[in-house]
Amino acid sequence: MASQPVVNPASRSDPPVWLRWTAMLFLALAMFGNYYIYDSLSPVADLLKSQLGFSDAQIGLLNTFYSVASIIFLLLGVFLIDRLGIRNGILLFTVTALAGSFVMAIGGSFAVMGVGRGLFGLGAEAMIAAITAAMAKWFRGKELGFALGLNVTAARLGSGLAFRSTGWDSLYETWQGPLLLAAGIGLTCLIGALVYWILESGAEKSYRLGKADQADRLILSETLKFKRSYWYVVALCATFYSAIFPFQTFMVKFLMETHGMERAAAGAMGSWLPFISLIFTPIFGLASDWFGKRSSMMIFGSILLLPVYLTLVYTPITPYVPIVMLGIAYALIPAVMWPSVAYVVKESRLGTAYALMTLIQQLGVALFNYLIGKANDFQLAGPDNPGGYGLGMWLLSMLGFLGLFFSLQLRRTEAGPEGHGLDTIRAGAPKAPDDSEPADS
Repeated sequence: MASQPVVNPASRSDPPVWLRWTAMLFLALAMFGNYYIYDSLSPVADLLKSQLGFSDAQIGLLNTFYSVASIIFLLLGVFLIDRLGIRNGILLFTVTALAGSFVMAIGGSFAVMGVGRGLFGLGAEAMIAAITAAMAKWFRGKELGFALGLNVTAARLGSGLAFRSTGWDSLYETWQGPLLLAAGIGLTCLIGALVYWILESGAEKSYRLGKADQADRLILSETLKFKRSYWYVVALCATFYSAIFPFQTFMVKFLMETHGMERAAAGAMGSWLPFISLIFTPIFGLASDWFGKRSSMMIFGSILLLPVYLTLVYTPITPYVPIVMLGIAYALIPAVMWPSVAYVVKESRLGTAYALMTLIQQLGVALFNYLIGKANDFQLAGPDNPGGYGLGMWLLSMLGFLGLFFSLQLRRTEAGPEGHGLDTIRAGAPKAPDDSEPADS
């Protein structure tokens, strides 16, 4: 029997447009389910306390376990992506995350739910990294920025709808119903991963796919070569996320117990945070591309962050005002700070730079999830003592002051001889050559 001719991959054509965007659609579907599961915890926080006897510190620890699991992935899991390949990695990580969500839903004890949340965190963060690499495989040299933006949109929609589920009153009669719904909606992750696996398997046989980005890998020896601007950017990312995500953990419970809101209203208000971020992220991204002024934009965000939490707990101002301010501040990190890393670090070290930034962010979020819960317990925060939330709100407000300090330091550094052009570089300007960065050694 005559052997089949070997087709040179370089001679193949690119995938047709419809196939590329179909792949993106199912990757976005997986991201939607991922973020829905993550934010399904906040709307049941009060039920975990009243029906299972959890303390606020334990509720905070559930998200701390998620962050710790993501750190484990950063240190070890990227090698799995290299070994398994993109499509196999996405499928494996999705199954892991989905299993964690079902363990959470059938739990009932803190230990079981902690294991479930950690398992979900391990799979979810790995899945996000693999999906980002997959997007580069299909869209490099094409509409990569737009495709990644749509992916973030799908994630924010998942978060927002998790909060909006509070409008289904009968679902929230027990703590278990919303978590079972989240696990069920999480099946969209599996559908997306399975269809993507099929699409990529078929496309590799017929079309020329781009080379996927290597997953961000932490190389400790390279971290000593980063300049001050990088560390200020990392500090800002960690500060903002540590101020926002731990508050999200308790947000619905807080609004119900301090402002007397019904669960549906509190959840609807909570959904404003991801939805406002969804709107303002591309706006801030365009503004930084057109005008530069990145450190100045972070000063603006820090000033927005400063009064948010104290306004929520000490003033009669409607919570809509500070929540909108928080959503705007939330949008600045993916729009302004994440892209800034590419300007302050050599291209050859970007993988380490992003991995280290994510690790430090997760450390901050892990710590403050526990601290805010512990502060609430210490002050006996609850519907009979809404002022007990004050200590936690002061801790979060302190992060706003730190954000202002780091953003001022970033602007000062960028205005000096070690600057990289964060406040001057605009869209269309050529990026500095890799070796033009101030000396690393």
